[in-house]
Amino acid sequence: MTNPQTDTRPPATLPVTLHGLPRVVDLLAARAEEHDRDATFPYQGVEAVHEIGLLTLTVGQQYGGPGAGLAEVVEVLAELGRGDASVALLAANTLLHHAEQARTGGWPDPVYRRLLAESRRGPALLAAVDATAAPLIARPGPPGALRPKTGGGWRLSGRLAGCPGAEALAWLVVRARTAEPQPRTGTFLVRADSPGLEVDPVGDQLGLRAATCHQLLFTEVSVPAELVTGTGPDDADSATTTAWRELALAAVQIGVGRAARDWLVGFLNRRTPDGSAEPLGALPRYQAALGELEGALIGAEEMVAGLAGRIDAGDQAAVARSGPAHLLVCRAVVDAVRSAVELTGSTGLSRRQPLERQLRDALSGPMHGRPPQTVLETAGRAALDRARARS
Repeated sequence: MTNPQTDTRPPATLPVTLHGLPRVVDLLAARAEEHDRDATFPYQGVEAVHEIGLLTLTVGQQYGGPGAGLAEVVEVLAELGRGDASVALLAANTLLHHAEQARTGGWPDPVYRRLLAESRRGPALLAAVDATAAPLIARPGPPGALRPKTGGGWRLSGRLAGCPGAEALAWLVVRARTAEPQPRTGTFLVRADSPGLEVDPVGDQLGLRAATCHQLLFTEVSVPAELVTGTGPDDADSATTTAWRELALAAVQIGVGRAARDWLVGFLNRRTPDGSAEPLGALPRYQAALGELEGALIGAEEMVAGLAGRIDAGDQAAVARSGPAHLLVCRAVVDAVRSAVELTGSTGLSRRQPLERQLRDALSGPMHGRPPQTVLETAGRAALDRARARS
């Protein structure tokens, strides 16, 4: 086993890491229909992503990693999403945690180095769950304690719904409230194989089915005090962390839109209507419709890439625009894939073709971000505040 504290291998450079991306995307696309149909976890696809170093692309350089920025992350996730959006979602969750650790160092150093050692041996998937509004409570003390015990850690009990990758995670990052006279909010680092933590395989969602978003049942799950960070009065998530997540999820959706466009282009070039010597793609009507779809995707891609680069450069104005950007991208992709279905009719809706799966994935993507109402209210208040400040 590699010792993470003595490993002196140089970090993989981004060009080397990305060299194998096209092959991985093809592999994901080849298995996507099977995993969607059966709602089975894409172990082979996740392993392929891990093998070329993509799951640790954002490990900070201070830990010997490549230290990729958000601009590189959205590029990679859009390509993975073109192959299988479920795998891209799982990769996004892991990449976001490594990036946050590089920026903030929230995990205790020995624990994070343990995670890196696991990541060298195989895929070590991470997922964050926000249980602050869920029936999951953190109580002081070890399991079975009748009263709080100073320095004795915490125990988690309750149920959480819709955790991506639930059956194959290495760690969970749980944001939960404490059961105290004055409740606090903290982040609890939980091993996915902890006693008392069970996966209830009831997830059967419309799209992104291979992400296996099952329920998690916590029964007196013990969390040592050293694995709890940020306990204090309720506070907002880091704006930069939220911006990374929103643009990463938007990139996954762009990948879905790209895949639908690619399939549509192939269909228009192959399908020849009765009585015509030329394919549908030679007809101006279909060319214009495809151009409309292409234009929407170009706009989404440029918006995400532009904001990602600005965020990497420390532009706080770009951070504030990530929420509306995610919302606009999701809407654009849904409209683009829906228009592809309308252009192709019954063929596009056939389970034998990938387009209907891509439509379901596009419709399901927004649920993994902030609620649209929250994003729009925040943007509206900011616009009103700016106007008042100018007056």
